[in-house]
Amino acid sequence: MSTFQYQQYAQHFAQLAPGMGELAQAEFQQLGATNCKQAYRGMHFSGNHEVLYRINYMSRLATRILAPLITFDCHSTKYLYKTARQINWHDLLNVRGSFAVFAQVSNSQIRHSQYAALKLKDAIVDHFRDRSGKRPNVDTRDPDIWFNLHIENNRAVISLDTSGGSLHKRGYRKSGLDAPMQETLAAAIVLLTNWNGEQPFIDNMCGSGTLLAEAHMQSCGIPPAYLRERFGFERLPDFDPALWRKVRKECNSDIRTHEQSAIFGSDVHPGAIAASRNNLNVLPGGHHIDLQVMDYQQRKIDAPSIIVCNPPYGIRLGKGTDLASFYRQLGDYLKQRCSGSKAFIYFGDRKNMKFIGLRPSWKKALMNGGLDGRLALYELY
Repeated sequence: MSTFQYQQYAQHFAQLAPGMGELAQAEFQQLGATNCKQAYRGMHFSGNHEVLYRINYMSRLATRILAPLITFDCHSTKYLYKTARQINWHDLLNVRGSFAVFAQVSNSQIRHSQYAALKLKDAIVDHFRDRSGKRPNVDTRDPDIWFNLHIENNRAVISLDTSGGSLHKRGYRKSGLDAPMQETLAAAIVLLTNWNGEQPFIDNMCGSGTLLAEAHMQSCGIPPAYLRERFGFERLPDFDPALWRKVRKECNSDIRTHEQSAIFGSDVHPGAIAASRNNLNVLPGGHHIDLQVMDYQQRKIDAPSIIVCNPPYGIRLGKGTDLASFYRQLGDYLKQRCSGSKAFIYFGDRKNMKFIGLRPSWKKALMNGGLDGRLALYELY
């Protein structure tokens, strides 16, 4: 059995959406990671098996956790194929299994990420054909194992995805609407509010309930991967099942549910509330969250509250909507009906910030899929 790079150095790489770096570094350190070093679209960190399992189960912000198998200089697809074919893939995968490859390429002789991924796929398949005449299947939807290829400045890293697919897929989204907020972004927004779980947490445009779900999971100590059935680290040659059971049990022991929730959601569309209820009911204690069909302007907020929302923008409002008027009305509502509270508004299109008529205390760049959005805090005196 071969020794892979992650086994020699206990170093891994977390893929993160832009804007998540500082929050993720604090989170990872709390979960036991050391030597955290932010990088483009991610973070390098060190940690033993226990830390690796815990971060995959408990990180609310990471997209994937990669375990490097090999790093090498790479100036051509021919050399990529030749080097990759020599890796002992049979220590990670068998011919009855399935795999997929995803790749990123920048500032290198190899310019096309899809072609680079294809050459790595060919090398894996041919490795097995050389040994047995048989080959594993490629499954880009739900493979047994994901491999990552990253080439930057002609330096290639081939890694195993220890998460087994994107960690933003929590498992509670049973019903969806157009343009939903990504779960990792929602988790970051909840963290940035510094909500203590006691003040009312209100989303008056809750859509399918992603912000409500992430707030509930944080306040109840529910691990973000609580509903996940399998992880990529279970395919590592040195996977320790007993240690994984111990980590999972310890993390789950902190779950607590409240019969009365401080979380409130509403939306003008009955279908959105039905979707939210369907999603929240999947989570322990999620049925206690108060949901109502109402226009946001109908809710008068008397006690100081944390107001969080992702207002509709072009995609969700549809063509022909007067966005300037919509955001002006939202700003008027916050000024007139929500004094004493803090409002955290996420603008999927940052150009809409100028219409709301309020001065933010701060604003932070946070991506939602391909959208360069902004989260703004408005302190409503």
